[in-house]
Amino acid sequence: MKNFILGLMTITLVFSCNQTNKNTSYSAVDTMNNESTHPGKKLMETHCYVCHSPSASHDDRIAPPMIAVKKHYLKDGMSKEEFINDMQFWINNPTEDNVKMFGAVRRFGLMPKQVFPEETIKHISDYIYDNDIEQPGWFKEHFKSEKGKHNGKGQGHGKAERMRKKQVQNDVNSITNEERGLHYALTTKAVLGKNLMRTLQLKGTSAALEFCNTRAYPLTDSMALVHNASIKRVTDKPRNPNNLASSSELSHIKRFKKQLNANLEIEPIVTETNEKVHVYYPIITNEMCLQCHGTPNQGIKKETLNKLVQLYPNDKATGYTINELRGIWSITFDK
Repeated sequence: MKNFILGLMTITLVFSCNQTNKNTSYSAVDTMNNESTHPGKKLMETHCYVCHSPSASHDDRIAPPMIAVKKHYLKDGMSKEEFINDMQFWINNPTEDNVKMFGAVRRFGLMPKQVFPEETIKHISDYIYDNDIEQPGWFKEHFKSEKGKHNGKGQGHGKAERMRKKQVQNDVNSITNEERGLHYALTTKAVLGKNLMRTLQLKGTSAALEFCNTRAYPLTDSMALVHNASIKRVTDKPRNPNNLASSSELSHIKRFKKQLNANLEIEPIVTETNEKVHVYYPIITNEMCLQCHGTPNQGIKKETLNKLVQLYPNDKATGYTINELRGIWSITFDK
């Protein structure tokens, strides 16, 4: 499984993508100088930071931090359009011939092909180009030891250090219910993803199925205790019957499917009662998911199929392709 890295977005959330157009105008995003309201900031935090975390330790990572991506892709004298095009090209063509981050590939493996709307990558790349990117405390010395001195290529064009500090996540008590629910979902996803990726890389797909069967629920429950919330993953096509969505959750699944099919940017669904807040967020397939959730005898190998029959005799969670809704996060917490 060494051929896997969760690149620019994660285990995550995959959307359909159009071919890069070199004649695209960037005037709309060029005018968004306030980094706190730039759409690329939220998109990067939502889609990238689960794997490309700015806070994870050097040894406890599944992908390089986004500051490393910026330093390897942003060259002296490069225009914004060139930078965005380079980022788009790599997302569309993550092959060995196109690698720029050789150390990351040696450590984590080659990232899988993922699919995103061109507009999503444009916003994220635009934000990265113009702004300071939050970095782990260990990164500066690590980068110097690996590459020597780099004269500010990781810093924003004309942005001061104080602007970087504004990117630090707000205290959870001051954020919106939508942001809080998303934070709970993504931190839980990070814990599950980190453990799943390590199992895949070290032991293979069959062992990953064992992990999902025995460890996914305890890890999810432990994160629910940390956040003092109910955290569930539910679906209309369950592998484990306990993950079957309720009637209200099925309606949210239907809504997300419509948004995904229309290639729209998906936002969490938030509902409230007198005492509780409910937040729902999609779980969308990428190439790696198809090892266990793809088409039998195509994406799913015979050995894996045999393991699925053993662990999940009533499995309904196969037949997926890339960029389909696998299910949703269902998060509930007190107001």
